[in-house]
Amino acid sequence: MRIFLTGATGYIGAAVLDALVRGGHDVTALVRDNEKARRVAKRGAHPVVGNLAEPDSFRASADGQDGYVHAAYDSSSGRGPAIEQAALETITAAAKRPRTAGANTPQKRFIIYTSGVWVLGRTLEPATEEAPLNPIAASAFRPAHEQIVLDAADEHLRTIVVRPGVVYGGGDGMIGDIFKAASNGLVRVVGDGNNHWPLVYDRDLADLYARVAVNSDASGIYHANDEGDERVNDIVSAIRPYVSVKPDVRYVPIEEARSKMGAYAEAMALDLVVRSPRARALGWAPTLHSVAGNAARLLEEWRNANAQEQTA
Repeated sequence: MRIFLTGATGYIGAAVLDALVRGGHDVTALVRDNEKARRVAKRGAHPVVGNLAEPDSFRASADGQDGYVHAAYDSSSGRGPAIEQAALETITAAAKRPRTAGANTPQKRFIIYTSGVWVLGRTLEPATEEAPLNPIAASAFRPAHEQIVLDAADEHLRTIVVRPGVVYGGGDGMIGDIFKAASNGLVRVVGDGNNHWPLVYDRDLADLYARVAVNSDASGIYHANDEGDERVNDIVSAIRPYVSVKPDVRYVPIEEARSKMGAYAEAMALDLVVRSPRARALGWAPTLHSVAGNAARLLEEWRNANAQEQTA
């Protein structure tokens, strides 16, 4: 299939790009500059240089595709929600345009929107895809954007929302930040560290996107997490034996953290237990089920990813 992908050089989007290329799809990837274009071309995609904030820069490239995966978010300007809404409207319009007569394409096009489990807020019980929404401030805009995508579904278009958990693997993400802090000798934990993070390995997450893309019955909301129900303290304790000097751990009150980190602090301290029954019904099964249980492997993966970035 011909698939238009945003965010192809981002943390989630890069993993999704690799999974789609492995699946034999023809991927057109929106990137910001020529250097990023070179990187995605090397990974097997057709780069288009444009800007998410300027829909005219990618409107023509979005036309004529069989599927659309939106995995980008522009946090640089402070206008991220507005930029994303305009991008979703552009993608939705492209997905609804009539196909070229006689084109050999799947019965339905698809759109996959990347949301996140923070739209659920704190959970008192394990939350499935049917759980009510209570988004934290950092994700307050996402329910409306989920609805834009879901409401676009019709007889020619299926629409999907993927809500990843806290992604780990490689050199980035919140777990990568803990690896970095532990290696530097001081880990700051927001709150008491007894909160649960719903986690998902980046390659497992990308596999879900690839499955949803090719499954003609897939539509609606899918959670993506390993269901390991690990606490932040469990993760930090598991990492400590594998760094050269055991790091100190400082527990930062949420109000202090909020004054320095803004709305992101609430996400760090959020207690959230998530289940992914709809994803599992597609045959999706995470290969990793624990950060703590794979701490040595993941720490080495983080080190290798950072070494490659420094030499790139």
